[in-house]
Amino acid sequence: MGKLFRTNTWIAAALASVAALTATPALAQDEAGFQAYLQTLRGQALATGVSVRTLDQVLPTLTLNTRVIELDRQQPEAAPNAAIPPFAPYKASHVDASRINRGRAAYQAQRSRLASIEREQGVPESIMVAIWGHETNYGNVMGNFDLPRALASLAYEGRRRELFAGEFIATLQIIDRGIPLYQMKGSWAGAFGGPQFLPSVYLRLARDGDGDGKADIWNSAPDTLASIGNYFANAGWRAGQPWGLAVRVPASLDRASMTSRLMSPRCPRVFARHSAWKTMAEWRALGLSPETKTWPDDGVLATLIEPDGVGQTGYLLTGNYRVILDYNCSNFYALSVGLLADAIEQ
Repeated sequence: MGKLFRTNTWIAAALASVAALTATPALAQDEAGFQAYLQTLRGQALATGVSVRTLDQVLPTLTLNTRVIELDRQQPEAAPNAAIPPFAPYKASHVDASRINRGRAAYQAQRSRLASIEREQGVPESIMVAIWGHETNYGNVMGNFDLPRALASLAYEGRRRELFAGEFIATLQIIDRGIPLYQMKGSWAGAFGGPQFLPSVYLRLARDGDGDGKADIWNSAPDTLASIGNYFANAGWRAGQPWGLAVRVPASLDRASMTSRLMSPRCPRVFARHSAWKTMAEWRALGLSPETKTWPDDGVLATLIEPDGVGQTGYLLTGNYRVILDYNCSNFYALSVGLLADAIEQ
């Protein structure tokens, strides 16, 4: 009888626990799990050298942000055979008069500093400004999500835990360097500041452009531009070589014979749209002609892309175009950055 009583008591207690859990809202359950996961992150951060002071400052302020998880899950995944839209509408909205005029104003305002950055890093001033314009409309739209909270929430969700946990810890390391917690705002996915760097990229590549000893990519245009320039230099930008140029392509060109046989492990659909490499001299001999720019040196290698189809403007793309793709692996993005840079220089 005593054994049966104890068994029944245990079953009742278990059922009560299940009932209590069921009655607890899912959000509350997630919050409890999130708070437990923060202790895992705490241990990982301590192992990388993050100070107890920073952890005690940041972790107690964090709650689960379900909104960033929703946004992450809503990101579209392109089907392998999905049709690619034309470039022209994207170009019209991203290389527009407003962005060009604002870019020219920023270019002129920063020329004294930009010139020295270009001499040091080899990256054209206009490219730095064009990236700034595309990423944050010249520092006007930088995001207002709390970075530690967003990144910890995305790490907890788990689909890309290693990535977001690493970026969360990098955020703590930035705070350890003296950047105030209130300044750590950015996009829902963790990019911040004028260049929209991830925290780990900031730690590697952010630079002081105004000589005050800090890399303040939130408030300093020179720091933002110097940091962008450093990113491009680090990614292999070749000084003195254009990103590419717009060209007229003869309808008679044998495109089938120019298909690239190279397979890129990164962004394969992006690179699959590019032809095989040829020198500028070879492209000229095939009947291509520049729409605006003069021909680069004959020996410069380039691939061809025709983003609006046969009969429309094509683009010859050098190795420096690949550096723009390193920043954002999208042909539309990289083409519009190059075209905006050209327009800013005029």
